[in-house]
Amino acid sequence: MNQQEPISISIILVNYNGAEVLPDCLSSIKKVIDIPNYEVIVVDNASNDGSVELIAEKFSEVRLIRESKNRGFGAGNNIGAKFATGEFLLLLNTDTILTNNILPHLIELIQADPQIGIIGPKLLNPDGSLQISISPALGIQGEYQARQMHQDYLNISLQNLIEQKFQEIQEVDIVVGAAFFIRSSLFHQLGGFDENFFMYFEESDLCQRAQYQGYKIIYTPHVSLIHLKAYSIQKAANTMAIEYRRSQIYYYQKHRPWWEQILLRVYLFYKFFGEFVITANPNSLKIIILLFTVKKSAVQVSVSN
Repeated sequence: MNQQEPISISIILVNYNGAEVLPDCLSSIKKVIDIPNYEVIVVDNASNDGSVELIAEKFSEVRLIRESKNRGFGAGNNIGAKFATGEFLLLLNTDTILTNNILPHLIELIQADPQIGIIGPKLLNPDGSLQISISPALGIQGEYQARQMHQDYLNISLQNLIEQKFQEIQEVDIVVGAAFFIRSSLFHQLGGFDENFFMYFEESDLCQRAQYQGYKIIYTPHVSLIHLKAYSIQKAANTMAIEYRRSQIYYYQKHRPWWEQILLRVYLFYKFFGEFVITANPNSLKIIILLFTVKKSAVQVSVSN
């Protein structure tokens, strides 16, 4: 990197015990990104698996920010953005691998239209197959549509039809946060991610708030990267299942009408009450408790920021 030129891109990764995948991600960035004016920032959320030592030893060019506790994905990115000096931010998951330099296309695309605020590139599975990386606006109808799209993609006879829908640049409601390209000015204007989302729905919330301000969310298939998908989540599946529902309830409180909020809570109550009765799974009980403890007051605080 040429430190004499202004930084145009800040690549931010939030790491928590990602020693198994982080080296491949950082190595891929170093290998394929050949523009002179970029920086890589890793925010470590109190990892205890040797991640920090690995970065210091093998990736000394990376700016490492160490946190004393795990504050979550959104908060970690917010910290990284405070230190970033780039005009644009590329927020990457640590379980991604770049196979080509995606930055020139993303920069060209976002500079072509001042109303483009966020871009999501094409995500691929490790075998090179398409990974669905967009979603309709979340809500009762949107979640049904998203689930149907994923189910259709699992149907071999429908896969080609689904893939055809991802062949053109298009405006969408939500792009997956595994690779999230955004104007730095817009990120700060929006106050970054809402840190009440520890994990899940934070990118959906940010996309929605950007749209409230009149910005477009764009998906582009012209550049792609590999996403190993849910690496960190698999390590704590039960905890993350609960966190998913907490974030879902909170998102509905922020963005959906009252009747959808009620409908969601009724659905979740009957779903997990039935599971608890049948299986006595303590996680089902915890989710039921969430229905009565996720407070509207937290929403008001985040909206005012």
